[in-house]
Amino acid sequence: MASDAEAVSFQRLDDAGLNLHAVFDLAALPAELRAPLDPDRRYRRLLLVGHGGRRLWERVQAAGLASEHPIDDFTRAAVAAWFAAQLPGCAWTLVYPGDAPVGLQALGRLAGWHHESPFRVGVNADWGSWFAYRAVALVDADLPATPLQAGASPCLSCDDRPCIAACPAGALSAREFSLQKCIAYRRRPDSRCRVTCVARTSCPVRPEHRYDDAQIAYSYSRSLAMIEKFC
Repeated sequence: MASDAEAVSFQRLDDAGLNLHAVFDLAALPAELRAPLDPDRRYRRLLLVGHGGRRLWERVQAAGLASEHPIDDFTRAAVAAWFAAQLPGCAWTLVYPGDAPVGLQALGRLAGWHHESPFRVGVNADWGSWFAYRAVALVDADLPATPLQAGASPCLSCDDRPCIAACPAGALSAREFSLQKCIAYRRRPDSRCRVTCVARTSCPVRPEHRYDDAQIAYSYSRSLAMIEKFC
């Protein structure tokens, strides 16, 4: 158990596969990010939690959660256990997963995790595109803010950009990503992207961290269901 905020360890979250963490001073965040989350200014810090690589999926599978949203449920439990162990008695609230308007990609850019890619999934030099945002918590504690993770987008040094040529929908062939082409192709019965993204899996950045096929299929099956329901 940590005796104060300076002594907080994230090892428990790392062990759960939630191995990306960034602490922000709420007062220093842009107002458009901060105000919807903490309108009464009750909290001092924002904790952004993500995962990179395969470990989280392995932990979720090992937990055997029989729920509609096993990754979210596992994350909620892991974050709550971390707060109980590291900051007992500290006031905190989880705003994501949830219904709050959280700017995940904006926070990711501020942390230095997120760079735009042609296939519109965040990419960075450490994990490629094989990372995701999993939790955002507001905390009433003076946790030390995390320095920006420096580094340029790996796409800037990728001359061939194989993701563009690999996209079977031709959604990346123009200067701007065509969401319409992407959605139309994914809905086709013969689509190669119904439960994956061929462009993403063609990205040469950090392929060693690529999710296994079951995790990719789980994620893209969920997005396809949303497409078929609302588009």
